[in-house]
Amino acid sequence: MTRDEPRRRIPRTDQLLAQPDVQREHGRLSEGRIRRIVQEAQEQARRGELAPEDVAEAVINTISVTDAASLRPVLNATGVVVHTNLGRAPLSDAARAALLAAAGYVDVELDLATGQRSRRGAAAREALLAVCPGAEDALIVNNGAAALVLATTALAGTGEVVISRGELIEIGAGFRLPDLIASTGSRLREVGTTNRTHLNDYADALGPDTGCLLKVHPSNFRISGFTSGVDIGRLRGLAAEHGVPLVVDLGSGLPNRDLLLPDEPDLSGALSAGADVVIASGDKLLGGPQAGLLLGRAEVIARLARHPLARAVRADKLTLAALEATLAGGPTPVAEALHADPDRLRERAERLAAAVGGELVQHDGRVGGGGAPEVPLPGWAVRLPAAVARPLRVGDPAVLPRVHGGACLLDLRCIPEGEDERLLTALHSAIAATRLAGSPNTADGTG
Repeated sequence: MTRDEPRRRIPRTDQLLAQPDVQREHGRLSEGRIRRIVQEAQEQARRGELAPEDVAEAVINTISVTDAASLRPVLNATGVVVHTNLGRAPLSDAARAALLAAAGYVDVELDLATGQRSRRGAAAREALLAVCPGAEDALIVNNGAAALVLATTALAGTGEVVISRGELIEIGAGFRLPDLIASTGSRLREVGTTNRTHLNDYADALGPDTGCLLKVHPSNFRISGFTSGVDIGRLRGLAAEHGVPLVVDLGSGLPNRDLLLPDEPDLSGALSAGADVVIASGDKLLGGPQAGLLLGRAEVIARLARHPLARAVRADKLTLAALEATLAGGPTPVAEALHADPDRLRERAERLAAAVGGELVQHDGRVGGGGAPEVPLPGWAVRLPAAVARPLRVGDPAVLPRVHGGACLLDLRCIPEGEDERLLTALHSAIAATRLAGSPNTADGTG
């Protein structure tokens, strides 16, 4: 290698780290993150992709646009309200403020008046009971699956969990309820058939090895036709007769009945029907952070709270703060999106379509998150060519549309009205990028 070899001119790591613009970023980014950026720029120069004289500038530019966290905010234009791939429920302003307040030292397990230790998450628990007064007590854990594991472990142990075959569900990413319960050491006692289960099927299965009766709402699918099931009220009598607890997993976490979702069971309804424990997620229809909610009879909740596993799955201070604020604050983004005015959605979509040369089309949104799978949410969308979708996803701000029927559809249901101008800016950039790439029909809605 001669002295004029370009690779010899690549700045050393210590020289790049000593740059004033790099030094100023040490309070924002870790030493390891900065070093990785430096090394990547040097590697680009070694591969001939970057001139040695441009390495320092490339490092400074990359560091200036790099955040400590990689998660990017996304404008959800799919029309799916509880979008699992986008983190399910977006938090309310009150919950976001509570997260920031809880980021430092907070009285999560301390009574400031006495200076003594207090019950963890007492305020969040009280807020939950205020929303669901039919519960005697409540327990908050880190997610819905953890809530189910805790309930079956504490109540059944190595005994049997009696459940209908029609409720042995699989949800996203291959997650199967039978596998989850079996992992606790409990034994599944399946009763009935996939489409029909009767009260006597449960009665015949109950015995000295029964730990609990479990009823699961199959929220992400629906079986129709020749079917039958047993409601909570009838199971309540059977459970009481045999002295076993009745656990009901509702999943979606609707606190009270909503006329928009007539077939979606709610926490208060399940409690009044006789469930000893109701389980739900906090980040679906409740509109809060990821959490597992257990509500029910004080004696049963106390039994769950005393189990050693409760410590392993307990919620952290950020979850407790955001959950309390969700319950005590104003309407959540989930509630607002579900009940959005179709006429207003049309007005906004018409303006957007006119601004970018798109086509206004009717479009049904969805609840998402495994809730109310067959309930349409009537609305409108702006139709553009499918080629616009990728530039929207990778742009700034990132926008996630729905790609369907060979077109890119933008439904404004889940986008706050105050974000319409940012969405329009993103659309103009995406359409321009598509034109530069040579894609035809970029703005006439045909594609």
